[in-house]
Amino acid sequence: MKNLKLLAVLLSYPSEELVTALPEIARRLGAEPALRGATQDDLAGLLAELKREDLLDLQERYVAQFDAGRSTSLHLFEHVHGDSRDRGQAMVDLNALYRRSGFVLAVNELPDYLPALLEYLATRPAADVHDLLEDCVHILRAIGERLAAGGSPYAAVFAALLDLHGAAPLAKAQRPGKAQAAPSLDEDWDETPVEFGPPAGLNAAAAQGAQQSRPQFIRFVPKNP
Repeated sequence: MKNLKLLAVLLSYPSEELVTALPEIARRLGAEPALRGATQDDLAGLLAELKREDLLDLQERYVAQFDAGRSTSLHLFEHVHGDSRDRGQAMVDLNALYRRSGFVLAVNELPDYLPALLEYLATRPAADVHDLLEDCVHILRAIGERLAAGGSPYAAVFAALLDLHGAAPLAKAQRPGKAQAAPSLDEDWDETPVEFGPPAGLNAAAAQGAQQSRPQFIRFVPKNP
């Protein structure tokens, strides 16, 4: 589970410290038996880019990738609650979970920031890690597949998270043809948001039943409080 912290570092804002740590990250992730060969290759590509490119360019691309559009946001509750009031309560609940475990967030860091969650999970027993990743695995897959479709090397980190969880790999990226341009991140969010409610077209009674029976993919609460 310690390798979750390495993946958290890879998903963090690029820094000199990250670049310095790349050889050790490569060594440790390369020895992780749970990672598929294709995932190892993709991680090697990400690490090579982080080592090769100018730091300012890396930082610019990071902001454009994760902060400019909601479809690949690293704040997980963006994909479930958006800007609704429910997000605030979910933040409070997740922060309380951190505090009960003695985990302290960095100043101005939101609890649903994926690198923060991964750092927390790196301190927890395997059963807790499995339960929390199971709650949000659908979000991780959605972000990873959007990154892969856009050709982002950061998709490798999400592939690695799925591997460590024992989940199916990311779907193969579908490249748009010449006659059809790829949508922007915000267009992608508008057209295919991460929705977990009942399918469109259900009548009121069926919709209510589907809403009550659907799984809650992000709970972030102990299974047995």
